Amino acid sequence: FGQALEALKAHKVVRRAGWNGKGMYLYLESFSTMGAGIPVRFESCIVMYTAQGKHQPGWLASQADMLADDWELASN
Repeated sequence: FGQALEALKAHKVVRRAGWNGKGMYLYLESFSTMGAGIPVRFESCIVMYTAQGKHQPGWLASQADMLADDWELASN
């Protein structure tokens, strides 16, 4: 999992080979925007691209994910 985190920090896309959902992957997102005329910078977060084709921010690793040894780079 440590290598997966390092890959995310290097702006790479990762996934687990053992995930059941087709096409699922993770990436690190960071962005800024204007809110009420004031620049707003959001903290980075891990986003999961789901099997339903949606981007879900705030993904949290389970214990199984953290201990898994099937993490790999993904092409999105």
